[in-house]
Amino acid sequence: MTLPSAPTLWASLPVPAILIDGADHAVELNPAAEQFLNVSTKALKGQPLFDRLAIDAPLEEVFARVRTNQSSLFINDVDVGTGERAPVICNLQAAPVADTDDNVLLLISPREFAERMGRGQGMKHAARSAIGMAEMLAHEIKNPLAGITGAAQLLSMNLGAEDLELADLIVAETRRIVKLLEQVEQFGNLRPPEARAVNIHDVLDRARRSALLGFASHMTILEDYDPSLPATLGDPDQLLQVILNLLKNAAEASGGTAGTIRLHTFYDHSLRLRRVDGSGSSLPLQIEIIDDGPGIPAELADSIFDPFVSGRENGTGLGLALVSKIIADHGGWISADSVPGRTVFRLSLPVAPKEGAPKSEETV
Repeated sequence: MTLPSAPTLWASLPVPAILIDGADHAVELNPAAEQFLNVSTKALKGQPLFDRLAIDAPLEEVFARVRTNQSSLFINDVDVGTGERAPVICNLQAAPVADTDDNVLLLISPREFAERMGRGQGMKHAARSAIGMAEMLAHEIKNPLAGITGAAQLLSMNLGAEDLELADLIVAETRRIVKLLEQVEQFGNLRPPEARAVNIHDVLDRARRSALLGFASHMTILEDYDPSLPATLGDPDQLLQVILNLLKNAAEASGGTAGTIRLHTFYDHSLRLRRVDGSGSSLPLQIEIIDDGPGIPAELADSIFDPFVSGRENGTGLGLALVSKIIADHGGWISADSVPGRTVFRLSLPVAPKEGAPKSEETV
């Protein structure tokens, strides 16, 4: 077996890596670092690292200790950014480079990626647990409710005005519960995606037009697309359901006042998913739904995709759980970042294999 060359290994590193010399100048960036920092090796090479990067940690001291002790150091929960991009919380590792006196290798692990991987697995388990409850509730409750509604309607024919109001309330509330159970049944649908090559921009356009004619008629929906995106592999109807759910959330977050939703697509070849069985796949297609509403309540930020968790007074807590289930079934990721005035839901999806190409997953 022939071992790969050093340049091949360097280019294959799955996390951003920067080689730093004794003067804390950047010597080399791997492709993952160029993509993550949105800066080329040519632009950063030979430059003082701290002139080009905003890193919220005393790295000069860290590098000095690494060089003195010739041992690695880890730093968790550090904001890393550049002038071109907002800071991202990362875990850092600084390590000495063998056969050199002063060079240091800096590895940057965006914490979001690891959290999203763990969250994605948790979503699947939570969804499966909720499905059993969903099916049981729908079966045991929906049928008796039809009888209650019918009985209340029959009684209302012979009631006075005061009692008629109570009968109408019974009918209205039972219909509301039936509607909830229909969502529960939908959540419990175990049908796998009917995957095929899908132009995600066609799906976004269908969802945008439908939203503007209905629940988002008071909103402005902007399109910010990368027209060169290849097709994704997915079920167009299920993906449409995902986008509509996210658009509805964004529209309802505005509280009925005029607001703006931006649909943003782009390509990020550095995004990869590793599964528990050791296999992996690339998820380069990125779709963001961005709104300017009040944001996700801080106490719900870590559980927003869990079943029956809702930030709205009359919310069922199933919309985002269903979205996360569908994206997980497609082998993708979903994440949410929110501050008042800007909430971003990002979908990360695979590329459809080219016709005639094997459909095996990429191992990372």
